[in-house]
Amino acid sequence: MAQIISDATPPSAITIPAIGLELYVRISPDATKGALSVIETVNAPGFGPPLHRHPETEIFRVIEGTYLYEVDGRRFEATAGDVVLIPGGAAHCFLNIGNTPARQFIIIQPALDAAAFFTGLGALMAQGRPDVETLNAFGTLWSVEFLGPPTRA
Repeated sequence: MAQIISDATPPSAITIPAIGLELYVRISPDATKGALSVIETVNAPGFGPPLHRHPETEIFRVIEGTYLYEVDGRRFEATAGDVVLIPGGAAHCFLNIGNTPARQFIIIQPALDAAAFFTGLGALMAQGRPDVETLNAFGTLWSVEFLGPPTRA
């Protein structure tokens, strides 16, 4: 069934201050029978996720700002309008290297229950960034392996 996802009633934000993240689930796995999920993120300047990998493929479209990506050891910049494909299993992270918040629209395939994952990650990071062992204990439930800190410019 076709659906219109409207900003008239925007979804609630999931925030994780420890990694400068504000996240909105735009399309949940239920809407696509697990085929894909879609999120939108706002990343604070100088922030990004830890280096990690998971089986899902991600397609990032930079809406505004400039990001430094690291994918399997290769580093490159992406700016508004750029699309970045990260295959499942690739070690990756990114960093907002601008001076203002940056935004991305992200397709995750197959779907990840992003609301549950990021809500749990936010609870884990409520007191700051935990060590890699603690992150991996959490990540095991989601087939996410945390490999190290976020990339640095």
